[in-house]
Amino acid sequence: MEMDKLVSLCKRRGFLFQSSEIYGGLNGFWDYGPLGVELKRNVKEAWWRDMVTGHDDSSVPTGAPEAYEMTGLDCTIIMHPQVWKVSGHYDLFCDMMQTCRQCKKLFRSDHAWSALRNADWVLSFAEVFSASVDDEKIVFSSPDALRWAKDRKRGRRLAPGLAVVRNPEVTLSWLAEDLAANPDMELSLTTLLKYMATEQKNKTGLQMPCPECGGDLTEPREFNLMFKTTVGALADPEKDFAFLRPETAQGIFVNFKNVVDSTRVRIPFGIAQVGKSFRNEITPRNFTFRSREFEQMEIEFFCHPNSSQDWYRYWRDRRMKWYQEMGLGGERLQLREHHQDELSHYSTGTADIEYAFPFLAAGEYGELEGIAHRGDFDLRSHMEGKLDEKSCPLQVQLGADGKPKWRGSGKDLTYRDDISNERFTPHVIEPSAGADRATLAFLCEAYTEDEAPDENGKMQTRVVMKFHPRIAPIKAAVFPLVKKDGMPEVAKEIYRALKPHFNVFYDEKGAVGRRYRRQDEAGTPYCITVDGQTMQDNTVTIRDRDSLEQWRVKVEDCVAEIRRRIG
Repeated sequence: MEMDKLVSLCKRRGFLFQSSEIYGGLNGFWDYGPLGVELKRNVKEAWWRDMVTGHDDSSVPTGAPEAYEMTGLDCTIIMHPQVWKVSGHYDLFCDMMQTCRQCKKLFRSDHAWSALRNADWVLSFAEVFSASVDDEKIVFSSPDALRWAKDRKRGRRLAPGLAVVRNPEVTLSWLAEDLAANPDMELSLTTLLKYMATEQKNKTGLQMPCPECGGDLTEPREFNLMFKTTVGALADPEKDFAFLRPETAQGIFVNFKNVVDSTRVRIPFGIAQVGKSFRNEITPRNFTFRSREFEQMEIEFFCHPNSSQDWYRYWRDRRMKWYQEMGLGGERLQLREHHQDELSHYSTGTADIEYAFPFLAAGEYGELEGIAHRGDFDLRSHMEGKLDEKSCPLQVQLGADGKPKWRGSGKDLTYRDDISNERFTPHVIEPSAGADRATLAFLCEAYTEDEAPDENGKMQTRVVMKFHPRIAPIKAAVFPLVKKDGMPEVAKEIYRALKPHFNVFYDEKGAVGRRYRRQDEAGTPYCITVDGQTMQDNTVTIRDRDSLEQWRVKVEDCVAEIRRRIG
């Protein structure tokens, strides 16, 4: 599936729009249209139903160590700034950033090379030497490189900031000098690109080129991803600052004691939350995959330390199964355990559920959800103060005065088992999913092109969004075959009977074949048509979106039939 086709469909049919589009848009922000808002809402409601309200507290689920309880929270977006200092976000929630000295654009250091591989100017330059971006040895020709650099349609247009384009003779002289000193030196395309971006090698060393214009990038530097704001009408920006939350998890941790004290929940139990988070991403990209404003669906599951590994495996497998049940599967979905060197300082185990998004290179996967064993890191942090990520076992980080660098609340967030009388700090398993990424994955998985007969029986290519019925924006559409003979009146009666139970759509405009096509693009699983036979035996035709199968049911059975098939 070509990503451009999906993006075009999302705009045309009202799934997704660029935020503030009439003013040129705002990078990293997206608005959900009439169909998109229903799709995303259904994803969140399916998650909440399956994880929280539909959970059976009284029995042991398959694969779980024992029965457990689930409850929910809805915390504020702006919290006390000490929350983020103690959690480590204030000091550590950073990406390494590089700036192009020529075009001034910003890039995440860990994304720069992947962006460079697909840059138009790099592909054009590689073509000169009949090379690919992965070639470890190429045959370099200085005259060919010079011609490319001076060509108005290639170097000068595609990479105006590249050193070899701006000052070709000086730039090429450094490579010529090194080749003369070392005739056996082998050049990979990666190394050659660095030479082409370096104008003053004697002062700077080889430079990293900009994926956008070819200019030289600065050295990596830290960039905190939290959005900063002020609180109060007469706020002092230096004293009264706060942050838009970069994750929903901390709101759950600081309310742990409130939940335990105000309810009858006993460990093990989970607290779920769905809500907005904000990260000032350096390079938001790939449609809604990496955005600056996004929505999370998170669970913080509290358990006894002795059973925490069993609970980690349970949640890892259960969350993978949920995506499969909702329509993702096959080779495009995978569960990947993190290697030891990938783990966060607080984690003893993390697994990612990943999806092969079509905007990624073949064989690459993007994260849908992370399931992390966080140990007692978070509750200890909010009790004692920020823990030193370099210590093992983790200890409170001290300042120059020997006191905690960032003080915790001092509140007791341990748990006492009322049966065994044991007191302990619970361990936490965190399944953290992105509602926007999940919605994007369902969009990608649903997009299908096949052939179906039109109203004249001629085979035509159709675009159909094969959503799972539970998350489809519209559950059913109701059509009168023609706008006469009492058919519209019957169709509207069916529409009104369905409307209190499902999001349904009534359409009487155009040929019925075109109406089917419109609903196929919207992902509507069932279309109900009132025709001539309806007026004789009070039955209607129901058409299945995917199989194109049609069958007849009584008018009064339509609600029950749609409910049964949606599940």
